[in-house]
Amino acid sequence: MSKIFVAGSISIKQLDPQVKARIDRIVEGDRTVIVGDADGADSSVQTYLCGKGVAEAIVYCSGLEPRNNVGSWPVVCVNVKHAEPGSRAFFTAKDVEMAKAADFGLMIWDARSTGTLRNVMEMLRRRKATVVFVDKTKSFLTVRDVEQLEHLLSFMAEPALRKAEGKLHLLSSIRQLRHEQAEMFG
Repeated sequence: MSKIFVAGSISIKQLDPQVKARIDRIVEGDRTVIVGDADGADSSVQTYLCGKGVAEAIVYCSGLEPRNNVGSWPVVCVNVKHAEPGSRAFFTAKDVEMAKAADFGLMIWDARSTGTLRNVMEMLRRRKATVVFVDKTKSFLTVRDVEQLEHLLSFMAEPALRKAEGKLHLLSSIRQLRHEQAEMFG
């Protein structure tokens, strides 16, 4: 059974009907949803899954217990020794583990969130495809390679891009991803 990493921006509190339809297809396809424990998109996905009576979900959290587990699903607690609880690095640890465990990704993105963008990049590093729902255009984009990642970045406003560069070192990360991709096909 394949696992789908479903996550998104904290600013997204309501799931678009297109996202709900995509989640329905995931669940109907006998796949397991792995989801984080954050507020926003994560808790909205959890609420939607619980309302549908979905039993095949796994909640990932950093630390000892999840902030949200609406459906009382099994929990994977990621032991984080190298980061201060509540810090970005603390919560990123669970996202990295989710990317490792997943076969594919579905991200719900506000075109600003660096955490969601980091998840897309983490999946790409692992040569795994991610479908991204860009909330501001109400459209889906698939990211399987660096060119598609760069297209995704084109949806960001300049201030959001600067913030992402500061937090994620986008230019050097893209260079590294491009180099890894070239080695894979070279």
